[in-house]
Amino acid sequence: MPAISAIKTLRLDEYPNLLWVIVEDNAGNSGLGETFFGARAVEAHIHESVAPKLIGRDCDPEPSRMALIPEVGSQGGGVEMRAISAIDIALWDLRAKRHNEPVWAALGGRCRNAIRTYNTCAGYGYVRSTAGQTSSNWGIGGNATGPYEDLEAFLTDAGKLAKSLLSEGITGMKIWPFDRYAERSAGQNILPSELEEGLRPFRQIRDAVGDDIDIMLEMHSFWNQPAALQIAEAVAPYGIYWIEDAVRMQGVSALADFRARCPIHVTASETISGRHQFRELLQADAADYVMLDLGWCGGLTEGRAIATLADAWHRPIAPHDCTGPVVYAASCHLSIHARNAVIQESVRALYTGWYADVMDGIPVVADGMVAPAEGPGLGMSLKPGILDRADATVIESR
Repeated sequence: MPAISAIKTLRLDEYPNLLWVIVEDNAGNSGLGETFFGARAVEAHIHESVAPKLIGRDCDPEPSRMALIPEVGSQGGGVEMRAISAIDIALWDLRAKRHNEPVWAALGGRCRNAIRTYNTCAGYGYVRSTAGQTSSNWGIGGNATGPYEDLEAFLTDAGKLAKSLLSEGITGMKIWPFDRYAERSAGQNILPSELEEGLRPFRQIRDAVGDDIDIMLEMHSFWNQPAALQIAEAVAPYGIYWIEDAVRMQGVSALADFRARCPIHVTASETISGRHQFRELLQADAADYVMLDLGWCGGLTEGRAIATLADAWHRPIAPHDCTGPVVYAASCHLSIHARNAVIQESVRALYTGWYADVMDGIPVVADGMVAPAEGPGLGMSLKPGILDRADATVIESR
């Protein structure tokens, strides 16, 4: 069995929220992983704590995951779990490449060749250079331009945006028009005028295309329960596909109570990690759709386990990605592997924009369906010369 011989990390000043991880073995193979937010902190943790535990070990993902389970003094939901997630994705990429097969085959096979995708209506500069998630860093009015400035579009003419998506065969769209009002009140209340203004995109979409497109409402965990229910009741007549992360995920009981009262299907949550937290979510009957982010929940090893758990509760999964190209590719592999995957998130401003500037092998979207690129592993690689860019920070542990 080849052993891990080196771990490299890559940050680019242009995309400071992202950290890429390259795991090399002593047979000349390498695997690529990724995580988002806290990139410098994850970088430090990998080289200070992760690499000393993994260098010289065999390359299988599961024993590596076990070796990295946080010990006393850490809950494991932040920097540590981001590091585990990136390493795990890289090890699955490495394992699949070693056997000259795609990741979906290494996971156990595929249930479908492609999966339906919905478009998260972000723009080219969305959360690109600042930490946190507020309307001030949505990226509207940035320097990046192109045909898919979908964030500004849903705030100005959501009906026209819906027609554009349908023209490409994309039949789902996710928007978050209420976030700015949560910032005003810290999520404690929404004024009638704010509620009315926030409903405008839903009216525009239904007036323009009727029921031909599904609308997902993102709430970013900003709201208390009464305000979240007020919003849910107001948008329900527009036939919303799901309401996502309506209340903060600091415990599942509040979400379970919200779901019991909510007139819309509830999805949760990219903000929790590991199979044990998702088990609690499912046991509490707190969600209709299970959303997981492979860059935050523990990687493909945990993602596959979470999918199996969700299937036991007869719940579909819907992998999250609005962050980086590697997690996007890994999510597509999981989505065609897991029998209960129902839909895959994608962002056309990203997969036609800067994702393609830094990576080869971006998953292919066609007629509203997405599939991983062909080839071994994730089917993806860094663009030539990326490690040598002037804004690149590359650290290597051996």
